[in-house]
Amino acid sequence: MTVLFIARHFTYFRSFESVIEELARRGHRVHLAADREEAQGGQGLVERLAASYPGAVTTGFAPLLQWGRFRQLSRALRLGLDYLRYSDPRYDTTPKIRERAFDRTPWLVLVLARLPFRGGVRWVLERLEQAVPGHAGIEAFVRGHHPDVMLITPLIELGSPQLDYVMAARSQGVRSALCVWSWDHLSSKALIRVVPDKVIVWNEVQRAEAMRFHGIGAERVLVTGAQSFDRWFDRQPSRDRETFVAQVGLPAGRPILLYVGSALFKGSPSEARLAVQWAEAVRRSPHPQVRDAALLIRPHPQRQDEWADPAALEALRRLGAVVWGSNPVDAASRADYFDSMFHASAVVGLNTSALLEAAIVDRPVLTLLLPEFHDNQEGTFHFHYLLDPAHGFLNSAPSLDEHTRQLAGALSGAIVRSNRRFVDHFVRPKGAATPVFADAVEQIARDPSPRPRAPEAWLLLLRPVIYALVLAGRVPLVERIYWNPKKLLVRHS
Repeated sequence: MTVLFIARHFTYFRSFESVIEELARRGHRVHLAADREEAQGGQGLVERLAASYPGAVTTGFAPLLQWGRFRQLSRALRLGLDYLRYSDPRYDTTPKIRERAFDRTPWLVLVLARLPFRGGVRWVLERLEQAVPGHAGIEAFVRGHHPDVMLITPLIELGSPQLDYVMAARSQGVRSALCVWSWDHLSSKALIRVVPDKVIVWNEVQRAEAMRFHGIGAERVLVTGAQSFDRWFDRQPSRDRETFVAQVGLPAGRPILLYVGSALFKGSPSEARLAVQWAEAVRRSPHPQVRDAALLIRPHPQRQDEWADPAALEALRRLGAVVWGSNPVDAASRADYFDSMFHASAVVGLNTSALLEAAIVDRPVLTLLLPEFHDNQEGTFHFHYLLDPAHGFLNSAPSLDEHTRQLAGALSGAIVRSNRRFVDHFVRPKGAATPVFADAVEQIARDPSPRPRAPEAWLLLLRPVIYALVLAGRVPLVERIYWNPKKLLVRHS
C-alpha cells in the first residue's frame, strides 16, 4: 500500500509519528509532503523517520509551496465562506473565534457578507470558488505518487489551500481521508466544504462535531482514538526525581507545581505576566506545602516572544520559579516534557493539550477561570469537555485565592477527581490508538475506489468572471481596497 500524507508543514507530523512508524513496519510506503517551510523542528522529525525506515518513508514538498496566480482570489473566497460560517448563531457564545475569521477576511468579501440574503451570498461565493482554476501541478503531484490512500492534515485552516488536494484526489478517483490533528479543530476552525471520503477522529465527541458543524455523515467518520498521546502511556521517566530537580535548578525535597503554557488567541493578555501573578499567589498561600513548593513553568512553543519580557522573567526568578522546557519534537525534549509531568505533584494551565497529557500521567490538573482569559477557555467549545461533570477532570477556580486552596487540596490528596474516565472516553475509546489508526488506513485502501468526479461543466461559464476579478485585483489602487485585511467596516456582532 502506498500512502501520500500531506500536511501544511512538517511539524504537523509530530502528532502522527507513531502511525507513520506503524505503517512502515507493516510494509507500507509512506510519502510525507509539506505545503510550506517552518522552523519548529518538523524538518528534523521527518528526516529521522526517513532515516529509520529507508525506502518506506520518504519526504518532500508539495506544489503549494509556491502558489499559482489565482492564489489571492481563491484564498479570499475561502476566507469569506469561513467568515460566513461563524455568523451562525451557534458561535454567538464564541466571539473570539468569530473575530479571528473577521480579521482575516478581505474587505471586498466582508462587503458582500453584509448584504441581505446571506444564504444567497454564500451560494454565489461557493460557485465562484469552485470555478477558480486549481493550482497548476497539484493533480500531477497526486497522480505521480500513485497513492492507494491520500491522508491530509489539518485541512481546517481558515482559507485553507489544502482543499485543492482533496479536489484533485476526487477528480482522479483516489481515496482520501482527513486526519483530525487536535481536539479543537472541528469546532473552532474552518468549515470542511470539500469533504474527503473519510474523516479520522479521536472519539465520539469529535464524530458528533463532524456531523453538527460540518454536516458529515456518521458513516464517513472513523473513531480511532488520539494516537498523538500514545507515547505518554506506560512510559517511565528518563531520570529520577533527585537528578531531575538538580538538572532543572529546582529546590530538592519539595513538591513541584508545573505551570504549562497555552496557545492563546492573538491579542490575549500576556501569559508570562499571569505566571508572575500565579507565582505570587502561591508564595503568599497560608498553606506551607503550597507556599514552599518548587515552581516549574513551561512556556508554549507558539508564544515564546512574550516570555522574553525581562521584567516578567526577573519577577519569576525572585519568586523562585524556573522557566524551562522546549517544543517536544525529539527524544530528548520529549523526555524533558514527560519528566516534568511525572515528577510534578500538580499541573496548572489555561487551555492546552498539555492538560490532557497531565491527565494521562494521572496528576491533579487545575485551571484558573479569570475574566481576561474567558475567550480562550469558556469562549470555546472544546474547553467545556474538560469541565464536563460526567467525564471531565479539570479542577477550576474563579480566583487565585480559590486556586491556591485547590492546590493545597491537590498536594494533600483531598482532590480526587478522576482522570481515568476522561482518558478512556476522550483519548482512548478503543485502547491504544496507533494500531487502530493504521487498521483504519488499511481498510480505506481496501474500500472500492471512488468514481472520478470532474468539475461541473457549467462552472466554466464563470471563468470570465474569475479572470476579471484576478485582473482587477492586480491594479494597485484596487488591490489596496479590494484585498486589504485592515477592515473599514464595523465589526459584525
